Amino acid sequence: MNMTAKTIFEDLKTRLSQVVPEVELKYKAELAEEILCLKKERNAVILAHNYMEPALYFSVPDFRGDSLELSRKAATASADIIIFCGVRFMAETAKILNPTKTVLLPAKKAGCSLAESITADDVRSLKAEFPGLPVVTYVNTYADVKAESDICCTSGNAVKVVQSLKSDTVIFLPDEYLASNVARETGKTIVFPRKDKDAGKAVYQMIGWSGKCEVHERFTVADIENARRQFPDVIVMAHPECSPAVVAASDFSGSTTAMVRYVAESKSKRYLLLTECSMGDNIAAENPDKEMLRICSIRCPHMNEITLEDTLESLKQTRYVIEVPEDIRKKAYRAVQRMIEIG
Repeated sequence: MNMTAKTIFEDLKTRLSQVVPEVELKYKAELAEEILCLKKERNAVILAHNYMEPALYFSVPDFRGDSLELSRKAATASADIIIFCGVRFMAETAKILNPTKTVLLPAKKAGCSLAESITADDVRSLKAEFPGLPVVTYVNTYADVKAESDICCTSGNAVKVVQSLKSDTVIFLPDEYLASNVARETGKTIVFPRKDKDAGKAVYQMIGWSGKCEVHERFTVADIENARRQFPDVIVMAHPECSPAVVAASDFSGSTTAMVRYVAESKSKRYLLLTECSMGDNIAAENPDKEMLRICSIRCPHMNEITLEDTLESLKQTRYVIEVPEDIRKKAYRAVQRMIEIG
């Protein structure tokens, strides 16, 4: 049975009254009703990342989660159309895994600073400089970069992926901070050859790249210290894309899904999330008995391009269609599928 705008509004109001103005929720509920009707009519499935704004996150998705969870859902989706409410590399991953489906991205660009920090040519150059080494590529990359990789990873399984390789030395791309945090957990040394041209002559176990997430690189240890001064009982959670110093100063570090689970299962009452701020709103809505501190709030400008309005137009107009050249898709598929199998 289709939900009506009134029913959707009442649900959103219960969840989000402290986050979104009531008049905005009424408008969003009307959009959501239209999307849900059209989704059924067109046999579509909507996947939404944890960073989606709250009114969208709690109204239209069939599945919500982090990159790894949504990759699994994309791979097994039976609907004719997959609408990916996330950024472009996520929609590309859905197309890589399920090439016979029409994959739509509601925004025309919805890029990513990490994905744009490295190219396929960069990876080929590294492979030539360090021949024979396995290449681990973070899922936050475009399809042509994945195609040059041996295996992909997410923030949630990066350590397991690195440990699974039968090599003392790996190339880990492109997130400098995630690589550093993985190196700390695995006991490996990390070297950045693009910063030090002589690094290839040194003893190394992990070769990195200097890409960063424009959201997570802005969090500092001073932010954590300031929060603890004001709220001594606060639990600080940092995404692994934050700097090693920030991760070390936090109480917990993990993927977005790991953070969601941690808050739900913990008995603590006050949290600070050092990650994209809409996710903090979404976790707060699901845990009304716990306080999400509204400090250190940084919105991803790329995730912010995905709106209910554009999701509706995407369904109406079949826009923007994601295509991946078949030769690139086949090579990228192997790397992404290995990631999913490791879990």
